[in-house]
Amino acid sequence: MLSLIGFIILFAIALFSYFLIPFFKEFIISDNQRPPIVGSVFSMLINFHHIFDYMTLIARKHHTFRFITPTHSEVYITDPINVEHVLKSNFPNYTRGDYHKGIMGDLFGDGIFAADGDLWRHQRKLASYEFSTKNLRDFSTNVFRSNTAKLVKKISEAAVNNEIIYLQDLLMKSTLDSIFKVGFGFDLDTLSGSDEVSNRFMIAFDDSNFITYRRYVDVLWPVKRYFNIGTEASLKKNIKVIDSFVYELIQHKRCMMKSEKLDGNKEDILSRFLTESETNPTKLSDQYLRDITLSFIIAGKDTSANTLTWFFYMLCKKTFIQEKVALEVKEAIGAEDIRSIDAFSLKLTETALDKMHYLHAALTETLRLYPPVALDGKCSEKYDILPDGFKIKKGDGVSYMPYPMGRMAYIWGEDAEEFRPERWLHNGVFKPESSFKFTAFQGGPRICLGKEFAYRQMKIMAAFLVYFFKFKLVDESKEATYRTMFTLHMDNGLPLYASYRSKI
Repeated sequence: MLSLIGFIILFAIALFSYFLIPFFKEFIISDNQRPPIVGSVFSMLINFHHIFDYMTLIARKHHTFRFITPTHSEVYITDPINVEHVLKSNFPNYTRGDYHKGIMGDLFGDGIFAADGDLWRHQRKLASYEFSTKNLRDFSTNVFRSNTAKLVKKISEAAVNNEIIYLQDLLMKSTLDSIFKVGFGFDLDTLSGSDEVSNRFMIAFDDSNFITYRRYVDVLWPVKRYFNIGTEASLKKNIKVIDSFVYELIQHKRCMMKSEKLDGNKEDILSRFLTESETNPTKLSDQYLRDITLSFIIAGKDTSANTLTWFFYMLCKKTFIQEKVALEVKEAIGAEDIRSIDAFSLKLTETALDKMHYLHAALTETLRLYPPVALDGKCSEKYDILPDGFKIKKGDGVSYMPYPMGRMAYIWGEDAEEFRPERWLHNGVFKPESSFKFTAFQGGPRICLGKEFAYRQMKIMAAFLVYFFKFKLVDESKEATYRTMFTLHMDNGLPLYASYRSKI
């Protein structure tokens, strides 16, 4: 018993020394040309469940700051001039690096979100071919209309019976169905609720997203992973579910291509990668295809669904904005009273969507305050000096912070925390901002390929829903919070009541 107690004490001392000695060492030798130290990795762990708001409070005092970990400093930036330096001016120096890839690797593998160098360029080049085609734009628009029509019917059933709808869950299913049709050529029909396999996949992915992100503050995760205990054991089980789902998708697609049963001979994103894998099987292994495929599922499902969830939350908080959006949609489609879903779909043309400047502004304002990726981390490959004069060492983590940036008065004015779509309009016309000030889609060489794709999907879905329904929070006194993970997921979903605006 004494030996055991002694071992525990020694282990605690060793652990204490391993984490706190680097912290005190940095304080002692720190110079004023390094970003100010605001805490250690333990500070981040304590505040993990509201980490983005915690970072916002610090960023109001320090536009550049850092936390100390046992191995390096994690630097955080909010000044747009620094963001432009990291994302564009000195882009080659700021990579994912081994630190981020080590944390993200089990879930994301070599997919485009975790990849650097040749792997990243290869995936981006092939994907850019698809995103730049008129065929994809036209096909995706039709898919978005069709799947949103199914969503309208689902919500209509609840509206008739005055039942609670859990909008985030429905949006996630609808966007997953859309990315499967557009990206992979499959009708998944998750929204019907009949596909248990896809439901298990979504649950497994959301849990894996949370656990993997928590690795950034859980310094013992490598130990847990080695012994397969705690959250790491759960992660391993979840990844088996994810892998089974994605590998089956790849195999099914491969069989379809061999039997030439592709939908209208349309070459979708997965088809393009699979075609190249036939000519270069060593480079494009099934593991690599799994990583690529999962990245596109995440990009197509989570980002749009998360943004729309926060969008409808804000429309419920500010009902006059909900009414302004609904009025604009009605005027843009040029019809007084359409009650048919099919008729509305036909009226929702590209021309009509282009007229919806206020809706575009309201979605952009949502992205400003509730960006799908709240923090995005890089790693410095070499010594550098940021435009604000702070020194960056080789091996420093450097993260820009879309969530805190959207709340900075020095960037957006004294009303930075107010949801005000009008800030994006000039004489009623939408006016964009610099991608280094509005960072929801990144900027520089890694700017999001699917930006226009995402806006089109969100505008179509939002236009359908606000035209046919009015939405009200089930509990108007409750403030929504996020679940801390790679994407800004609303914790516990978004329970709403829907009532008819235009009877179907």
